[in-house]
Amino acid sequence: MIRYANKNDITTLKKYDKHICEIELKNSINAKRILILLHNDTFIGWLRFNLFWDNIPFMNMLYMLEDYRGKGYGKQLVGFWEKEMLKNGYKMVMTSTLSNEEAQFFYRKNGYVDCGSLLLPKEPLEIIMLKNLL
Repeated sequence: MIRYANKNDITTLKKYDKHICEIELKNSINAKRILILLHNDTFIGWLRFNLFWDNIPFMNMLYMLEDYRGKGYGKQLVGFWEKEMLKNGYKMVMTSTLSNEEAQFFYRKNGYVDCGSLLLPKEPLEIIMLKNLL
């Protein structure tokens, strides 16, 4: 089951998502920008997004708990998010991944194309990716 996160999910999300402070986590939940994936009522992953340039949904975080990786759950969650974004009138979505991460292959396999990059000091290249939803 996929659903939008609510205030009851804060403790669980804080436990796993170390890339967002609690205030922004709460803001993201209130803005309906976090999706939760459950399997047999067990939390197994989440997708968090924001808006790039205030008008393009940008997936900031896609994470599956280790025991659930490689089983199609990530694809299911991303597909649900893309349909939600299209339903809300968005024509494209974006994400990024570090060049030394395996996630780039997952995104390309699911229709995302490289569209730019960002190089921060002492960090691997960040690959910016885009997918047209139409």
